[in-house]
Amino acid sequence: MGRRIGISGAIGAICVLLLAACQAPLNPIVPVGQAGYDAIDGAQPDIAERYALQAGDVLSISVFDEPELSQDEVAIDAAGNLSLPLIGDVRASGSSATQLARSIEQAYGANYLRNPRVAVSIKKARDMTVAVEGQVNLPGIYPWREGDTLLTALAQARSPTDVAKLDQILVFRMVDGQRYGGQFDLQAIRGGRMPDLALLPGDVVVVGYSGLRGAYKDVLQTAPLVAVLRPV
Repeated sequence: MGRRIGISGAIGAICVLLLAACQAPLNPIVPVGQAGYDAIDGAQPDIAERYALQAGDVLSISVFDEPELSQDEVAIDAAGNLSLPLIGDVRASGSSATQLARSIEQAYGANYLRNPRVAVSIKKARDMTVAVEGQVNLPGIYPWREGDTLLTALAQARSPTDVAKLDQILVFRMVDGQRYGGQFDLQAIRGGRMPDLALLPGDVVVVGYSGLRGAYKDVLQTAPLVAVLRPV
């Protein structure tokens, strides 16, 4: 009898070890805690550098020391162009705000101004969104607004479900073709023990990834996280 119990106990111990192995983290590349904040914070380019302009976006064009050439509000037309004083149509769609500013400087500098300086800012963007997936009551794609955070995104998604893993909130961000990610603890954020995370357009929030193993693996297989926390 004792031998039989010993064998049963050994088998049970092996099953426990196998179960623990099955529950191990899916990918150690995903940084947790402060490392997660470092990873995402290190992937925060200015919106003017990151957002690709498109038809329907409304911009502010400031030509320094040239108020008559500046435009408080000008929309990108359906063809993807801006119409500006003296220089006419300028291609805008597909460029970042910073790239467009350089193009306008070149156009004015070619025939009209000496060493022009131009600033372009986005006043109204046609499509700036964040996605919230996983264990939330209303997953979906939501409009992004300046100042949006992880908490505001989850509020738009009607909060995590009762079975959500609140210490396993993933945030993914694409910058220059590289995918960054971090794991965050919602309870720590709500309790003020960790800071809320500022979101950027295009961010993807996945709640409770341990219940979405297949989806999470697909994310990493199609676009793996960069191994380093910051671009080099």
